[in-house]
Amino acid sequence: MNASPTVSAANPAEIICRRLPGRTAVVTGGASGIGLATSKRLASEGAKVVIADTNIEAGTAAADAVGGLFVATDVTDPADVENLFDTAAATYGSVDVAFNNAGVSPTADASITETSLEVWRKVQDINLTSVYLCSQAALKRMRKQGRGSIINTASFVALMGSATSQISYTASKGGVLAMTRELGVEFAKEGIRVNALCPGPVNTELLRELFAKDPEMAARRLVHVPMGRFGEAEEMAAAVAFLASDDSSFVTAQSFTVDGGLTNAYTTPL
Repeated sequence: MNASPTVSAANPAEIICRRLPGRTAVVTGGASGIGLATSKRLASEGAKVVIADTNIEAGTAAADAVGGLFVATDVTDPADVENLFDTAAATYGSVDVAFNNAGVSPTADASITETSLEVWRKVQDINLTSVYLCSQAALKRMRKQGRGSIINTASFVALMGSATSQISYTASKGGVLAMTRELGVEFAKEGIRVNALCPGPVNTELLRELFAKDPEMAARRLVHVPMGRFGEAEEMAAAVAFLASDDSSFVTAQSFTVDGGLTNAYTTPL
């Protein structure tokens, strides 16, 4: 493990091991939620962070907060994605970590009997095609370096069926898992690892907004989590930091599930 011990300013006697010194991490959807928490965590581990988002104001603020760089990016646009990774490499000299995290979950994405083709395509473009484009762009740089870690955000819903469907979201995340496995196997011998993060329900603005509109839905979902609570964005960020670092050097083509036990719970303990 390449780690750099640093002394905490708050407690000079406390030694903190930073696992990503000198590495460059690109985070899509980095202006909020899991992306923002991960940007902060990777920066705290010593990485130089490049944040991509469509929200210019929030993205700029996020980059300032982590001492990194913001690049306004539409992750469904190939030219924007190329510019993002070109800028990261030109500014910091490498692309070592790509956290392909941008995604949407619109309320109009529901049962297949209700979801329009327009909504289906929008969700697929942002959640799945963007991962294809960002992985392609990251691999172009990582293969030249002979190293790199790609982490794609999938979801626990890709691992199990749901009676309250979000058909395009679920299908898109299933596609992310399949793509991740294939890339992880294909590029393993080149020193590049590719894994998928599968979060359970996370206490983010997106989830709070969804459940505020339907408290009954929130209660129905929460009862299935053995830990009795939703996850926190910082807990997902910790998992990403592990997958980005050399601590996970023998981990590739995996679905890394962080869900409070939800996907393995037949019944929920009282």
